[in-house]
Amino acid sequence: MQKTSLITQFKNDFPASVVVFFVALPLCLGVALASGAPLFSGVIAGIVGGILVGALSGSKIGVSGPAAGLAAIVLSAISTLGGFENFLVAVVLAGIFQIVLGFLKAGVIGYYFPSSVIKGMLTAIGIIIVLKQIPHFFGYDTDYQGDLAFMEADGENTFTAIFNTINHIRPGSALIGIIGLAVLIFWDKVLSKKGRFFQLVQGPLVAVVLGIVFFILTKDHPVLQITGNHLVQVPVSEDLQAFLGVFTKPNFGAIMDSEIWIVAFTIALVASLETLLSVEATDKLDPGKNVTPTNRELFAQGAGNIVSGMIGGLPITQVIVRSSANIQSGGSSKLSTIMHGILLLLCVLIIPTVLNMIPLSVLAAVLLVVGYKLAQPGTFLKMYKLGRKQFVPFMITVIGIVFTDLLVGIGMGLFAGIIVILFKSYKNSHFLHKEGEDIDDGVIKMALAEEVTFFNKGAILMELENLPDDSQLVLDVRNTVYLDHDIVEILDDFTVKAKERNISIKLVSESGEFLNLKSYLEFFEGNKAYKSG
Repeated sequence: MQKTSLITQFKNDFPASVVVFFVALPLCLGVALASGAPLFSGVIAGIVGGILVGALSGSKIGVSGPAAGLAAIVLSAISTLGGFENFLVAVVLAGIFQIVLGFLKAGVIGYYFPSSVIKGMLTAIGIIIVLKQIPHFFGYDTDYQGDLAFMEADGENTFTAIFNTINHIRPGSALIGIIGLAVLIFWDKVLSKKGRFFQLVQGPLVAVVLGIVFFILTKDHPVLQITGNHLVQVPVSEDLQAFLGVFTKPNFGAIMDSEIWIVAFTIALVASLETLLSVEATDKLDPGKNVTPTNRELFAQGAGNIVSGMIGGLPITQVIVRSSANIQSGGSSKLSTIMHGILLLLCVLIIPTVLNMIPLSVLAAVLLVVGYKLAQPGTFLKMYKLGRKQFVPFMITVIGIVFTDLLVGIGMGLFAGIIVILFKSYKNSHFLHKEGEDIDDGVIKMALAEEVTFFNKGAILMELENLPDDSQLVLDVRNTVYLDHDIVEILDDFTVKAKERNISIKLVSESGEFLNLKSYLEFFEGNKAYKSG
């Protein structure tokens, strides 16, 4: 029974692993290029992220590898630390820090990001993927594949790169890109529903094979030929010994350098945050609604970074682009993640020259489909219908990520979410619980909320100031179990002002009787419920 189950799982996950492989390959190389690191270091990180982190992680569909969000940190660190070997020491230390964070149960941080912000992150990444791949789709490959930042390393930004594409269209790249995209759409919408064969053989694999055939047939054509940086560029080793020679060992002789420890802590912090954000987003996309154990994920990422650093790889995080491609392709267990890592290893070892025949425009077509599925237009309407409390943080996150980068955009969305919560808290402290006003007899009845904190300070002050002179305030505290000290002080001060304005105050307690407000506040100061707060 177990054997049959494994075979069934393999049939489901292998096609997904092939798609993830084709998505991951150019991203691994692109991130390494942007980081100023050896190209093969990105592939190493992809292999370790797939095989080791995939095996240790509790996520069924999350995929790990080198992340564009760390490229700027890596680029700067390699220079300031005196070389790539010294930088690898920081990667190993970062992994140790992440394991410590896992033991300290810091993974709980991931649960404090609002759903609206996570959905905004997914939508924004989808939009960025589409916008960033348009130049590659037409053969304008000045920026590296996998870049998510608005400002690009070559001085352009996301939109100027698209506008400049018009003057740099390569006919061969554009033609095979269009053919590849047509195959992907037709395969997904029509053929995948025609039989098991079209589900096992994924559209991206067919598109890539067509791209290789197109390259071979047009390599001598004066107009349609695709050369140089318009193709995948995997380092080619002549034999196994040369292949093993590309692995780099860290220089532990520099471990006492304080700068290395600072970089290590920075990498651990940023990589952990990006991983936890990706975990939250991936769990939301997961059709099986599995919940990833976040502390275990930090441990897995830490182990991955230790190994990656030991053999010459870049830092690793869980990455939403690869994870979403996995989900969209039907991956349902960690087997697809592990197999994508094995495919990376085998292909760069055995057939690197074949990989170097793949046009980047075909892989851009694959990413265009992934991006569109992440950022479908219906998402905006759905979030709008949920109301401003959800829509505002969602939109701010989308705009922030598209026009800055992932972490800045997330920070903006989180800040907007906090502001919304504070505003709701401000409104809900008491006057939304007001039972009614009777201006004719000068009696104003008001009920306080269950919990009243310093967030409600401004609202309560305003309400008390607006009470008319010569009136009576009936304050209902029967449902109140927590009063912040700030609120106690406000009410205490008001008892003095109330005498000057001829405002009488009566208080309704749990017993329903009217008590003196002053004595009640003194009682509440010493009350167990207050102290426990």
